Amino acid sequence: MRSILKASVLALATSVALVSGAPAAEQLSGEMKIFLDTSNPAPRATFEGVIAQFDEMHPDLKIETTIIDREAYKTQIRNFLTANPPDVATWYAGNRMLPYVSTGLFEDVSDLWTGELATELASTKAAMTLDGKQWGVPYSYYQWGVYYRKDIFDELGLTPPTNWEEEKANCQKIVDSGRKCYTIGTKFLWTAAGWFDYLNLRTNGYEFHIALTAGKESWTDDRVKATMANWRELIDMGAFIDDHTAYSWQEAIPFMVDGQATAYLMGNFAVDAIKSAGLTDDQLDFYQFPLITEGIPMSEEAPTDTLHIPSGAANKEAARAFLKFVASPEVQTSMNASLGQLPVNNKASVNTDDKFAKAGFEMLNNAHALAQFFDRDAPAEMAKVGMEGFQEFMVRPDNVDQILARLEKARERIYKN
Repeated sequence: MRSILKASVLALATSVALVSGAPAAEQLSGEMKIFLDTSNPAPRATFEGVIAQFDEMHPDLKIETTIIDREAYKTQIRNFLTANPPDVATWYAGNRMLPYVSTGLFEDVSDLWTGELATELASTKAAMTLDGKQWGVPYSYYQWGVYYRKDIFDELGLTPPTNWEEEKANCQKIVDSGRKCYTIGTKFLWTAAGWFDYLNLRTNGYEFHIALTAGKESWTDDRVKATMANWRELIDMGAFIDDHTAYSWQEAIPFMVDGQATAYLMGNFAVDAIKSAGLTDDQLDFYQFPLITEGIPMSEEAPTDTLHIPSGAANKEAARAFLKFVASPEVQTSMNASLGQLPVNNKASVNTDDKFAKAGFEMLNNAHALAQFFDRDAPAEMAKVGMEGFQEFMVRPDNVDQILARLEKARERIYKN
């Protein structure tokens, strides 16, 4: 959907919430095209507000924004970066940048990572760096964890688990009550990767997990088999909703809302969609994915969302100014309060009225380390093969040896190149 945002009532309403202390910039002119993958209501409204505020600061600059469904964006990005690049595009940190950096489609923006901004964004510099250069700026990150029906837990006399035995005991009581423990939609494969990531992080630890996604460990290693065995315990219990391959992550939400399932392992971006579907703060709560192996430090998933300048951008001056604007503490405070997520800038403030953001902030600040997510920590080709395997495993767990052998073959081929 294409829209010029100067007259957007929603954008202007959102921008009122933005603090007036955002940094001023040089006056800009010409046109600036922005491509976003923020099609869900909360992120869309948030970005419309931010763009409207930047627009007001630069009356001679004409801003045109294209909003694309996130899944469609993933398949279209290479085409539009090559054929008709915008000036600014959303994407992700980590290895997900590599295909566009290695082919020269992303602009080197190391010049923005200087002075105060470099200090303020320091926690994500490594995730934004390839070949010693920075290729974008982060605007938000968020926790993953287990969002659950507190009212159903109360009904069944359950409390949030702190270890794997408690997680399985809770799940058995839920199954015995005629419900499923977890909703999930694996039509788009990345949701299953969230389960693999957390099970592997808790079974084997961050260092092994990152080495595995970097191609330095074998998929047929006994440690990976232990992760899959833990996962299978839940599958064999009937913990997951049926026919999950038919649903997107949004289409899996009603199972939780109507009480057929009691929890969802998901990123914090899902809270708005879950509430919009009918649950209240009194019904919905959050807990950290529990400990599995004693002595393994608790690391977390914290995917980082980013903005980039395509190398073929026509108005790089305006694009750089916009990236600096979005990276500022004032704008990051307001953006993430609206998104229900966490600001990356360390001078920004967290919305303490949002219990999920507050819980995520405390959890991530105490984490041993932060993983980006399987399809960001692994190269794109390996991520695809891996996520196909995870989805297959959830449906046909007896195929585990063949799946891991296939992933190992892919590792040997992909990381050699």
